[in-house]
Amino acid sequence: MRALVMGAGGFIGHHLVKRLKSEGYWVRGVDLKTPEFEPSVADEFIIGDLREPGFCLEITRGAVDEIYQLAADMGGAGYIFTGDHDAMIMHNSATINLNILEACRVHGIKRIFYSSSACVYPAANQQDPKNPNCIESSAYPAEPDSEYGWEKLFSERLYQAYQRNFGISVRIARFHNIFGPLGTFRGGKEKAPAALCRKVATAENGGTIEIWGDGRQSRSFLYIDEAIEGVRLLMQSEFSGPVNIGSEEMLTIEELAGMIIGISGKDLAIKHIQGPQGVRGRNSDNRLIYEKLSWAPTRPLVEGIEKTYHWIEKQVERNGVD
Repeated sequence: MRALVMGAGGFIGHHLVKRLKSEGYWVRGVDLKTPEFEPSVADEFIIGDLREPGFCLEITRGAVDEIYQLAADMGGAGYIFTGDHDAMIMHNSATINLNILEACRVHGIKRIFYSSSACVYPAANQQDPKNPNCIESSAYPAEPDSEYGWEKLFSERLYQAYQRNFGISVRIARFHNIFGPLGTFRGGKEKAPAALCRKVATAENGGTIEIWGDGRQSRSFLYIDEAIEGVRLLMQSEFSGPVNIGSEEMLTIEELAGMIIGISGKDLAIKHIQGPQGVRGRNSDNRLIYEKLSWAPTRPLVEGIEKTYHWIEKQVERNGVD
């Protein structure tokens, strides 16, 4: 089997390439950059801009059995929710998806995975941090909390339209806060688990770390290996989705920070400051994916956080933080 992974220089894409290679796939990786922390194991890695239609036609030419489309302009709350990057987030990601689907149509590629996001869910359904509603059917009437979410929802419909009109077999997953080693933990695009691990790793014992908001906003977080397993099961199935891939183990951001501090063994205080927070509550609803694929996370959150913290701690010790 021959697979094309777009966004192969990113966190999830890099892990996916490794998984596909372990299953015996020939893999072509594509991105604007190579992976940050270790070389890609892709058989072929092409650097290029998926916003260019000609480039998309070039990389999809030849025998390709499956495409995994994870490329997007994205980041954590500090990138998505400030409003400063809205135009480029929407333009860049939508352009990539338009180009890729048209290239698939031209070359007759019939199987593609698209990584959507829990950010498609209505903000009004996520105001109670103890009881958010993120069941797949709740995405409509639409009211995402960010332009990033609006673009993801548009692109879901774009993929579904190409499936109806051109016979391309589409699989769509809505990711909920995927984390783990080899992900960015600095620079402004990192997500909450990595950011908190970095803050704790760089703090002096007896010191303080900062959290945006009151810390009572709730989330669930899914370890990368679990997410990749869900992707592979979805791609091998006859179910198109969209479907949640996430954890139902919800906790507050302050509880997450406390978990990481406990893993570190340090004595640290938490200081609350102003900053972008997103919705008050978000949690994956896994009833549909369990019904269709018999998939559910198999490990508690703390195991993945422990691995991630120690990996980030080593990076900080070796290289510091810019």
